[in-house]
Amino acid sequence: MKQKFLFFIGLLGVVFAEAQVGKELYNSWRVVLERKDGKQVVFQLKRKPEQGRTVLYIINAAERIQITDVKIVGDSMFFSMPAFESSFRVKLQANGDMSGTYVKGTSGNIQYWPFFAYANRNRFDKGSGDAKNNISGRWDVSITRANGSVRKAVGVFEQKGNKLIGSFLTPSADYRYLEGIVTGDSLMLSGFDGDNVRLFEAKIENANTISGGVFYNGYTGKETWIAEKNASVALPEINEPMRLREEASKLNFTFKDLQEIPVSINDEKYKNKVVVIQLMGSWCANCLDETKFLSDYYKTNRSRGIEIIALTYELTTDLNRSKKSVAKFQKLFDVQYPMLITGATAGDEKKTEKTLPQFTAIRSFPTTIFIDKKGEVREIHTNFYGPASGKYFTASKNKFYETVDRLLKE
Repeated sequence: MKQKFLFFIGLLGVVFAEAQVGKELYNSWRVVLERKDGKQVVFQLKRKPEQGRTVLYIINAAERIQITDVKIVGDSMFFSMPAFESSFRVKLQANGDMSGTYVKGTSGNIQYWPFFAYANRNRFDKGSGDAKNNISGRWDVSITRANGSVRKAVGVFEQKGNKLIGSFLTPSADYRYLEGIVTGDSLMLSGFDGDNVRLFEAKIENANTISGGVFYNGYTGKETWIAEKNASVALPEINEPMRLREEASKLNFTFKDLQEIPVSINDEKYKNKVVVIQLMGSWCANCLDETKFLSDYYKTNRSRGIEIIALTYELTTDLNRSKKSVAKFQKLFDVQYPMLITGATAGDEKKTEKTLPQFTAIRSFPTTIFIDKKGEVREIHTNFYGPASGKYFTASKNKFYETVDRLLKE
C-alpha cells in the first residue's frame, strides 16, 4: 500500500502539459467523501481557468481554498491540497461527474476514501422544505464522546432562510468554516479543508433547543451532541493547561530548520528581544490559521524587536516526510521565521519531556509561548480561534497584540 501511495505522489510531481480531457469539464461540483462506515460528507468544488490553466477552489462558507497543483491527463485529473498530506486522483465521466480517491496521510496507515463529484449540484438539497426555525446565535453545546464522557463547546450559527453557516468553538480552537442547510426541523453542516472532514447533523426542536445530534469526524470518529441557545455562554476552558514548571523560568532548546541548520533559543539573534514560540504541526488546520496570522504579523513587526520560532510536532518521526509537509506551510504563507522539526510526534505522550521539559504536558495545538527580553517565559496562550469564529478571532488577535506590546515596552 505504501509503494502504491509513493508511486501516486511521484506521478503528481511530474509536470504534464494540460491535455484536452475529451469529456465536458464543468465548473462546479457537489463532492462526496465516503467514510469507512459509508457515511458521506459533502463539500463544494469549483473550477476556474486562470492564466491558461485549471485552478480549483474548495468552498466552505466564506473560505476559498485555492488548489493550483492540478494535472489533467486524458480523462484523469490529479490534484493536491496546498497544505497537509492530502491529494486526489479522479476520473472524469462523460456526463461531467467525477469519481476516484481521496488520499490522506496519517500517523498510521494511509487512508483511501471513495470520492464522488456531481456536476452542477448544490452542497445540500432542501429535501424537507423551508426551515421551521431560525437558529442564528450562540449555543451551549454538549458533545458526548464514544466512551460516554461529555465535552463542552460553543456553537455560533448564522442562518438566512435555509442557508446555514457557523462553527463550534472548543477549549483549544474552532472547527473552522462549516456550511450547510436547515430544512424542515433538521440541520446539516459540513466542512473539508484537506485536514478535517466534518459533518454535523441534528434535529431542531424549537428556536432554543437542538437534540439528537451526530458529529461525524474524520474517517471513523462519531459522537453525539445536543445544544441549548444561550447568548451569554462562556467559552470552555482546557483542563490542566500547559504551564511552566516551578523550578524553571527559561527555555533551552536547539532543533534543526528545514535546511537542517541548528537553531537555538540561546542564539545571539534572540537576545534582548521578545520571542514568540509557536507549537504547531503541519497536519493541523488551526495551526494553519495561526501560521497565516503570525507570518503576516512578523513581516510587519519584526523591526520592533520581536522574533518568532515555530516548533513542529509531526505525524511521524520520518524527517524527510516531516520537512516536506512543513515546507508546504512555509511556502503557502511565505513564512520568514524559522520552522524547526522537533523530532517528536504530536501523538507521543513524552513529547513535552523530549522537547520542552521546562513545561508540564502540551495539551493542544497550536499553543503559543511568550518570552520577554530577559529570556524568561512570561505567558502561554493555549488556544487560537481562527477567522471562521468571527469576533473570537478578533479577540485572539487582540490578546496576542496586547501581550507582545506589553513585553516590548518593558
